[in-house]
Amino acid sequence: MRVVLDPGLAWRLPAPIEATVPVDLRLHTTSSGLQDVGTRDGLRILVQAYVAWRVPDNAADVSHFVRAVRNQPDEAARQIRSLLGSALQTITSGFDLATLVNTDPNQVKIGAYEDELRRQIDAQLYATYGVHAVQVGLERLTLPAATLSATVERMRAERETVAAQRTAEGRLLAAQVRSDADRDARIAVADANAKAAGIEAQSRRDAAAIYGRSYAGNPQLYTMLRSLDTLSTVVNANTNLILRTDAAPFRVLVQGPPGLDAPGSGAAANARRAP
Repeated sequence: MRVVLDPGLAWRLPAPIEATVPVDLRLHTTSSGLQDVGTRDGLRILVQAYVAWRVPDNAADVSHFVRAVRNQPDEAARQIRSLLGSALQTITSGFDLATLVNTDPNQVKIGAYEDELRRQIDAQLYATYGVHAVQVGLERLTLPAATLSATVERMRAERETVAAQRTAEGRLLAAQVRSDADRDARIAVADANAKAAGIEAQSRRDAAAIYGRSYAGNPQLYTMLRSLDTLSTVVNANTNLILRTDAAPFRVLVQGPPGLDAPGSGAAANARRAP
């Protein structure tokens, strides 16, 4: 067998010494059909893949292809479908379902799945039939009813986990906000109490200074006013007291203000004789 690859006229010996067998070097596409395969996590999926293949423009590979399938592309396609189905079983068993079907694009590894499938198919096709797999890809990926239910439950569990995590983060943030608010409130109350204590102390000092000046100006009047203040504090409408009238602070009720008992003052005498 000799292979002529150059375009143009080529001489051959007359039959039956030589015969011409044309070989199709164009690109062919073969589909696997839906295959029920299992993932690494024990779930079933339905996968359909395709292979774009061609016979290389090489004399040795052309001879290999003609001998392997008798130059019948349909027979080559049938055997390629069988190899593709076996490769789908093997490759899918190395991937979890979450890496093939997922709402998060960052977790989907369809590209890695197709690359691994192409490497395995290309090596087998070239070794067996002398053809190269130019491209391998997924046409369809779907879930059986049981797998679909399990997938929905898994997605629900993932969403519940995310919701619980975000709820916990919100509660932690709320606790931090409340803690900061309580701390700020305690600081504000402490500052207010300190300011109030300072104002109260200052008022007491001012009152003491006023009392001191009042006592220095008129000690007797000061004593009388303080006695009246004491009476207004300890005696009210519901108080019944029996006390001596010649003792402070009740002395002023009988004797009157200091200075009224001076000589020649009839009011003081009348006040002392009053019952």
